[in-house]
Amino acid sequence: MSEIFQGSRDYVASEELMRAVNIAMVLQKPLLIKGEPGTGKTVLAEAIAKSLGKKLIIWNIKSTTKAQDGLYVYDVVQRLYDSQFGGQVDDVEKYVKLGKLGEAFTDEEQVILLIDEIDKADLEFPNDLLWELDRMEFHIPETGRTVTARHRPIVIITSNAEKELPDAFLRRCVFHYIEFPGRELMEEIVKVHFDRLDQHLLDQVLEAFYRIRQLPQIKKKPSTSEIIDWIQALVHGGFDPGRVVEEVPYLGVLLKKNEDIEALRSNWR
Repeated sequence: MSEIFQGSRDYVASEELMRAVNIAMVLQKPLLIKGEPGTGKTVLAEAIAKSLGKKLIIWNIKSTTKAQDGLYVYDVVQRLYDSQFGGQVDDVEKYVKLGKLGEAFTDEEQVILLIDEIDKADLEFPNDLLWELDRMEFHIPETGRTVTARHRPIVIITSNAEKELPDAFLRRCVFHYIEFPGRELMEEIVKVHFDRLDQHLLDQVLEAFYRIRQLPQIKKKPSTSEIIDWIQALVHGGFDPGRVVEEVPYLGVLLKKNEDIEALRSNWR
């Protein structure tokens, strides 16, 4: 394999995650990434694209998204409108717009395709993608054209595990679960964002952060993005590092639910 993902300057990846990415590229299979919010699932695709020098195409999945949306959309309404007002409508091709999967297939170079939060769609969505992801082609009946991938994209699929994905779909993927970073890895991640951070402040932040995450009363535990924002608030406010654990200032940066804030205040020692 000529291309190897080794993380990037802006993304700290574990050895297991880097191996999963590289194995998926060798096997030419989609990489399915699961993990709790804030573990870096979405930004992984950005890091891979940056590391390998490739274009990133993002397909954000919603509850209403259909597999067809990723292939192409035929704008029959616009064609009807044009015909009613004397426009030329013989060229059907101009009413066909490729979706994100179609864009990935037709790009001049190999791209990274991120299918983000696939579990938001209905249960049929993953199965509806199987043929296209396996064969790397799809047919457009309206024009008679078959779109075949010029280069097989590197496909990264993320899931928050809100729904179980079909077994047939899972068999075609390489799977990796991103564990929430431990204290040592989190320190590395933080230092990527803050290159001159006071070590005493960092130690106190990590102490408070992981104590909060361990409280069983906290329903929505703070994630990586929250700890980064919290440090920014502490630095900007010039807060005394020695009082961070005791007072946990700027609590609304870490916790986003009133019941969690009340639970912490009641159980913090």
